[in-house]
Amino acid sequence: MTRHCLEIDDLDAPRLRRMLENARAWKADPSAIPQVLSGRGVAALFEKPSARTRSSTEMAVVTLGGHPIYIRPEEVDLDRRETVEDVARTLASYCAVIAARVFSHSTLDRMRDAVSVPVVNLLSDAAHPCQALADLLTVEEQLGDLEGRRVAFVGDGNNVVSSLAFAAAMSGVELVVASPPGFEVDPDVVERARNLGGTIELTGDPYEAVHGADAVYTDVWTSMGQEGEAEARRAAFDGYCVDDALMAEASDGAIFLHCLPAHRGEEVAASVIDGPASRVWPQAENRMHATRSLLVDLLEET
Repeated sequence: MTRHCLEIDDLDAPRLRRMLENARAWKADPSAIPQVLSGRGVAALFEKPSARTRSSTEMAVVTLGGHPIYIRPEEVDLDRRETVEDVARTLASYCAVIAARVFSHSTLDRMRDAVSVPVVNLLSDAAHPCQALADLLTVEEQLGDLEGRRVAFVGDGNNVVSSLAFAAAMSGVELVVASPPGFEVDPDVVERARNLGGTIELTGDPYEAVHGADAVYTDVWTSMGQEGEAEARRAAFDGYCVDDALMAEASDGAIFLHCLPAHRGEEVAASVIDGPASRVWPQAENRMHATRSLLVDLLEET
């Protein structure tokens, strides 16, 4: 049966653990990276541009011996020039994997249902699973065992948090999310994470969330496609900046994470993201290592 990854809970805990172990092993010893994509291509379709997602995905494919094919939105013009299904079927006839960064999660669902090759979510409005894998990899590298670690996310309860909630639940990480009213994590995500055995807490108080945390995480207040809401969001998120005072509430040795791009002076102070607690750049690098491990897992299952 073809395996896909549209969201972290498409996986299970043993597969997630194996991915993290493989990612760390191949990062330490690149000569051991399996060439599972030798002579094969991966279609990387982007409705939204991205520096990290494109670069990390292409290099993950290259280091697996494959050829990434970057597809711009105007080249396919989904559901105008061609249907999602027709595009997916065409790409599947050439490529071993379809990876896509899309506006609507339903686009990925339609791709998955149309083809017999793995479909990977590089970002949608609902989920960002490759980012969550990189997040876990970074916490484990920097702090050790994941079980019982406390991660505080301060900001919008968005697609990044949704995937992180499932990843945390499947790895024994406690997640607490501080968001202003109207920007909380989707209740369905909370329920699904808890059904996976996860501990997820919601609060409106950033200081309560960060108190005793091992890692403090934030994201931009206004994501791509929300530019018209920027002013209202800045007002709503006033008081949610991760600054030195907020970081002081975390545990000794706590690290700071951000999925980037970052807006210094808005969601994070420059002194934090550029300070000694920041692990943002190893986290960005780990996008490549995590994506590579995911691709191997999906290809070995098919």
